[in-house]
Amino acid sequence: MNNKKVGIIGVGNVGATLAYTLALKNICSTILLKDIRSDLTKAMALDISQATFASKQKTKIIPIYENEDFCDCDVVVITAGIARRPGMSRDDLLNINAGIMESVINDVILYNPNSIIIIVSNPLDAMVYKALEISKWPRNKIIGMAGILDSSRMSHFIYEKLNCKKDEIVSSVMGGHGNEMVPLISSVKISQTPLTELLSTEDINCIINDTKNGGVQIVDLLQTGSAYFAPANSTAVMIDAILNDKKEIYPCSVMLEGEYGYKNVVAGVPVILGKNGAEKIIELDLDETQTVSFDKSINAVIELIDILKVKI
Repeated sequence: MNNKKVGIIGVGNVGATLAYTLALKNICSTILLKDIRSDLTKAMALDISQATFASKQKTKIIPIYENEDFCDCDVVVITAGIARRPGMSRDDLLNINAGIMESVINDVILYNPNSIIIIVSNPLDAMVYKALEISKWPRNKIIGMAGILDSSRMSHFIYEKLNCKKDEIVSSVMGGHGNEMVPLISSVKISQTPLTELLSTEDINCIINDTKNGGVQIVDLLQTGSAYFAPANSTAVMIDAILNDKKEIYPCSVMLEGEYGYKNVVAGVPVILGKNGAEKIIELDLDETQTVSFDKSINAVIELIDILKVKI
């Protein structure tokens, strides 16, 4: 195990599941938990810590109550914010969660100046933008978890159609983390065979629709919350790549500075993840249909960012 520290702000379903996942996988040596609900923070720290002893894991789980004690983390994950409820879109969360982001980000950057920050709060792309705007940090140090989650959902729906081996599926999703996300169908391969050669247009359109509504489906079924296992594990994948400097390519939400023809907007694109966060943005050759879809997705994010600017 490396001697790395991860801090998690917000220990609801996603934050607690993330801490549990990190601990059982020995991804870091120490996990700091912080939430405005102190009893919940202590409860989760106790429960997860006790779980590590059952399987002889060595990760330390520490509840934190004061801002200055939440410090010196290599990675900080912000999941704080209200979760979606039935009938509520990610966009509905904008103003409430932007306020929450503003209330926590200054202390995070003050006491964790060398950290990489991963945003999980929704609406994801707008929250990454807000954190970057407040912190004035370089774009490689504040990134959003979305593309890995959306790509995982897409792979799941492909698996349901084909019942193939899970490790044979290679899929990717770009754009904003919302209804206008862009599943890259032409890039999907099953054991090197293009998906378009294996499924009908009708089945592929069904996969696209299911991918875009993967989170909504879970919200509607739960009634009282949103998905947490898949978001937590997707975040753990990012943390592992950063702490172990893996230089692996994953779709993540980052600030664009000319890539794909856009500036000053956050969107999910393939990046190389390493010890410095989003170390390089990969520019794919999008076909005409993908370009149109990506533009539409970007414009949806811009609308949210414009609302944030009005509130400033």
